[in-house]
Amino acid sequence: MEESGELAQAIGKFRGLSGEQQRLEEEEAMQLVARELVDVAQTAVTMMFVLEEQHGIDLDVILKEHIEKLRQKGYCD
Repeated sequence: MEESGELAQAIGKFRGLSGEQQRLEEEEAMQLVARELVDVAQTAVTMMFVLEEQHGIDLDVILKEHIEKLRQKGYCD
């Protein structure tokens, strides 16, 4: 997923990782990271609906399983 790479790049710019020359100020970097996270989330949601429509995946079942996993780990009640 292209957006994941862009997110990693945004984080790298802030931390000066992966050969990134440009080092951003924290506020600017966090804005960039937030924008890339929204891109990743939007792409993931779109992909879930494609799986549902084109491959018959039942998202209700998947989401219920995910919520149960979160409960078991103590992340929600």
